[in-house]
Amino acid sequence: MFSTSRSVPALLTLAALLAACTTTPPQPQPQPQPKPPVKMPPPVGPITVPPSQPPAQPPAQPPAQPPAPPAAPLFTPVSFAALPGWRQDDVRQAWPAFQASCRVLANKADWKTVCAAAKSVDAADSAAVRRFFETNFVPNQVRAADGADTGLITGYYEPFLRGARKRGGANQTPLYKVPDDLITVDLGSVYPNLKGMRLRGRLVGKTVVPYASRADIERARIPGKELLWVDDPVEAFFLEVQGSGRVQLDDGETVRVAYADQNGHPYKAIGRWLVEQGELTSAEATAQGIKAWIAAHPARRQELFNVNPSYIFFREERLPDPSVGPKGALGVPLTPTRSVAIDPAFLPLGAPIFLSTTEPASEVPMQRLVMGQDTGGAIRGAVRADFFFGFGGQAPDNAGRMKQRGQLWVLLPRGATP
Repeated sequence: MFSTSRSVPALLTLAALLAACTTTPPQPQPQPQPKPPVKMPPPVGPITVPPSQPPAQPPAQPPAQPPAPPAAPLFTPVSFAALPGWRQDDVRQAWPAFQASCRVLANKADWKTVCAAAKSVDAADSAAVRRFFETNFVPNQVRAADGADTGLITGYYEPFLRGARKRGGANQTPLYKVPDDLITVDLGSVYPNLKGMRLRGRLVGKTVVPYASRADIERARIPGKELLWVDDPVEAFFLEVQGSGRVQLDDGETVRVAYADQNGHPYKAIGRWLVEQGELTSAEATAQGIKAWIAAHPARRQELFNVNPSYIFFREERLPDPSVGPKGALGVPLTPTRSVAIDPAFLPLGAPIFLSTTEPASEVPMQRLVMGQDTGGAIRGAVRADFFFGFGGQAPDNAGRMKQRGQLWVLLPRGATP
């Protein structure tokens, strides 16, 4: 996921939205004045109703509808005792991730006091760390607007690829830098109610038009903007889905490629498309299942990739310490198995979150304290999280099989307004 930003790719939709934001509200129309009653002459005789036209009946009133139930609160305060597995989690393992969050959150009014208090906690003392959270925070169960308290929990990881700085041999797939003609407009700077929304496109004359989709980019290329060339187009696609990764170059150096920008088109899950087409079952639509389908249908690989019009551009970063994870949207390195990507429209970026779900493709409980330090194009909704498994080892397999149901509790400082 790694620092992917929310975007508004459909420019026509945005134009309509902006028009709605700037339209002058209709002025109230003057009400007609009642006319004086008109005097009618007295009837000459009895008034009769023709048999073919029965007396008019008052219109039937529709039965009263019950009032709509109130929307479920997004956050419901609970006690720590209500968190399943809270006492069993070794919260010391979450402490480095929390300290990383505090490097950003300490500048915010609600977080200043708790982040300052954290400096005096003995990180090696499990009881002290647990007592710190229980003393300074209130758990709030997260619910969707319809009241649902469970949602989808997926996984991601930091991929490893092989490549070179120049095209040649097996290295035929480019990773692109941000193109010069890609423009980004921060809509929140003009319309505060659109804070966090960005418009991406390119200029044609004086008009902003949508930027090229994945299919357009693959067809026309972006000459001169190749950052690196890698040896596997399938792994390059999954690198975009993950948002960041490592590339071992042909000279032996390993560098990190990090998310730099995106073309403004919405993310579409190719696994879901394969299920809709009847090519895979829902259970088979894992990263492993998708790669197996591509291997069996190589001629349809690009057709499948083009289902997702979103395209990620990268920047190169040095890798002085391989043990340090990539930076997420919060701007701090992610901690394997203790960082998650969330939707910042619903949950505060950087906040501690207690996650209750199950291990990948399993019913074994996985309940632990994590930090919401990243975002992602596919992470939308209140009860939704993407669990960061880290780099190497079983991380790719675990992330690929992670498609579980789960619950979230966001920990907010005592006295903070949800």
